[in-house]
Amino acid sequence: MINAIDLKLVRILEQNARLSYAELGRRLDLSPSTIRERIQKLEDRGVIKNYTISVNYSLLGYGLEAFIGLKLHSGKLKTFMQVIHTFPEIIESYRVTGPQNIQMKVILKDQLHLQSFIDQLILYGDPTTSLILSKIKG
Repeated sequence: MINAIDLKLVRILEQNARLSYAELGRRLDLSPSTIRERIQKLEDRGVIKNYTISVNYSLLGYGLEAFIGLKLHSGKLKTFMQVIHTFPEIIESYRVTGPQNIQMKVILKDQLHLQSFIDQLILYGDPTTSLILSKIKG
């Protein structure tokens, strides 16, 4: 269990993990060394798993982002779990409950790329696609 200060620290790091210990200390009214120790403990306990970047995929030529739910055909789960890592379009994927077995966040260059990707997915199941219009939180 983490305390309120550690939770505030995690929330700040979620927004910007590049802040210095000094800046984090100013925001939480703690010394930089105390911040360093708290972050180290959070890492050791597995609360902080890694540090990452946020990518603007449209600047890399990917004009579409979508969520695709996939209801796998009977007996296709194991096969799909083995090949899912070969699709560079998939940037996040989850096994989920509900009408679909798999939920994926994908990046695509355009509608033709989406069509081609769906054509690959239908070998494994029935996809349901929702285009992402804009990000609200996160």
